[in-house]
Amino acid sequence: MTKNKTLFIRILITIVFTLLLYYIYLPPFNLTSMDFYIFLLFIVGAFYLTKLVSVFNVTEILRNRKKISYITLVPLIIIGVFILIFIINFFLSPIFRSKAYSKRIEIDQTTDFTKDVSPVNFNTLPLLDKDSSSKLGDRVMGQMPELVSQFYVSNLYTQINYNDEIIRVTPLEYDGIIKYFTNRKNGVKGYITVNSVSGESKLVKLEKGMKYMPSAMFNENLYRHLRFNYPTEIFDKANFEIDNEGNPYWIVPTVKYSGVGIKKEITGVVILDPITGKSKKYSVDKVPTWVDHVFSAELLIEQINDWGKYKNGFLNSIFGQKNVTTTTEGYNYTVMNDDVYMYTGITSATSDEAILGFILSNLRTKETHFYSVAGAKEYSAMSSAEGQVQQMNYKASFPLLINLNNNPTYLISLKDNAGLVKMYAFVDVKDYQKVVVTDSSKGIETAAKNYLNEVELSTEEGKNTKEITISSIKSAMIDGNTYYYITDIEGNKYRLSIKVDKKMIPFYEAGNKLTIEYSSLSDVTEITGIK
Repeated sequence: MTKNKTLFIRILITIVFTLLLYYIYLPPFNLTSMDFYIFLLFIVGAFYLTKLVSVFNVTEILRNRKKISYITLVPLIIIGVFILIFIINFFLSPIFRSKAYSKRIEIDQTTDFTKDVSPVNFNTLPLLDKDSSSKLGDRVMGQMPELVSQFYVSNLYTQINYNDEIIRVTPLEYDGIIKYFTNRKNGVKGYITVNSVSGESKLVKLEKGMKYMPSAMFNENLYRHLRFNYPTEIFDKANFEIDNEGNPYWIVPTVKYSGVGIKKEITGVVILDPITGKSKKYSVDKVPTWVDHVFSAELLIEQINDWGKYKNGFLNSIFGQKNVTTTTEGYNYTVMNDDVYMYTGITSATSDEAILGFILSNLRTKETHFYSVAGAKEYSAMSSAEGQVQQMNYKASFPLLINLNNNPTYLISLKDNAGLVKMYAFVDVKDYQKVVVTDSSKGIETAAKNYLNEVELSTEEGKNTKEITISSIKSAMIDGNTYYYITDIEGNKYRLSIKVDKKMIPFYEAGNKLTIEYSSLSDVTEITGIK
């Protein structure tokens, strides 16, 4: 076989391999994407492999020094390219560009929580988290046997503001390759919505099915369709949303990097109609207002951490750590002014159990505010709520941050093993010892009143004191809180919450003398402290 013919066959094999690899791997033709270089690495490796297979065997390689030199040249070039990428990224890293990293996100620190965040409206409070929404969505799907056998419910459950209603929305997906082929003509015929306030869930059926989906195959696969239409774009995670008329869309942010795969930023979004496959790209400042998810919570947290870590330079972030802050574990969403916001706590680099304040960040515009409120971490508040009903083994959901009576407050749902909400807990952000739990069957507003009554009693000024001798003492649990009812030797009646002194109150008995604090005498006087 002539050299030219051998070379032609090798090139042909490499081209076929390249096309197949591109169709499966879908890398962007973008010099800042690491996927692009990995793609090139496989192509060069494939061409290099055809050289070994078509021309040499092991004995010939060992005997032919010149050819060995030629063969080893390609790997050296590849190694050189990756070393160059490493060098470029090194000089673009926080070691040399800490100020640029600290300015990835602009954070307003001058605003006031009670002015920015309206007092909580319990009629519009998104009490259902993603897990609870998922259970309700699965229940709706279970009532449609003709669909259950063909589709499954996606776990996306994107939280959006839909015509002033807070809902989670998620599409159905093809349940495997066989179900794709049997249903692809009509497409995916619906999506599920779950109202985060009322819990109302429903399956919205579409006249025309959605064909461009993550579970679709070949050219109808969402990511393949996007790649063929935008070959140079780097995409972030796709979100499923609906517009104000209920039409479904895929919202796919576009990404740029500094260097190769570092310092990620969002440049805009591609909005794709999953029914027709038509799409349009928008810059960040031109995104339609009905879109809620442009910046992911994960990216915002990464940028907030860089802001807190590098604002005083790289060396300070490692050694002195003066004013170095970081986000707490976990985050949640809230809805304000027709937009969805991500919030999370800010704590010191030493990761103690307290927060310095918290962040609110708009997922559409990236507008971000820091509120200086010293208090408890979210997981500390969750543990405090669980501790109130530890005998029931309820698990706390991640808190909702609300403005209750002009005070930042955590609202936590306590769930049983089946994931059902059994109690609501209100926890003061500034003092997580102030926690009150109430049976969920009594409603969220009753729970809030119980909490406010407890807090007001414990914080009233001008408390009176007196000494009493216990004649009898009994305990009772009310709304998940343990109270002790005392009668003194003079016949006066008192109520005492175990939270006043968790360690000693269970040991009180008849005959004990106590010096108590109380606000005012009544038929049943509330004891607010023990000296």
